[in-house]
Amino acid sequence: METIVASVITGCITLIGVLVANGKTQAVMETKVEELTREVREHNHFARRMPVVEEQIRVINHRIEDLEGFHKPSGKGGNTLWPENMS
Repeated sequence: METIVASVITGCITLIGVLVANGKTQAVMETKVEELTREVREHNHFARRMPVVEEQIRVINHRIEDLEGFHKPSGKGGNTLWPENMS
């Protein structure tokens, strides 16, 4: 009878230890999932912004090309703002 009582007590103590350990593991996993969720949201925000930035770069490049074309010498007296025509 003493052996059975000792076994039951040992089993209960082991069960309590496993439950405590699982609770800590679950808390760590929840923290990791929250961190990954935050990183995914940050990445998604970045991914949504990239097409906007790419379009802005295209517009800027087009405006630069227009300005370069405007300031280049025409060969007939040309624009005096272009460095080759400065004396």
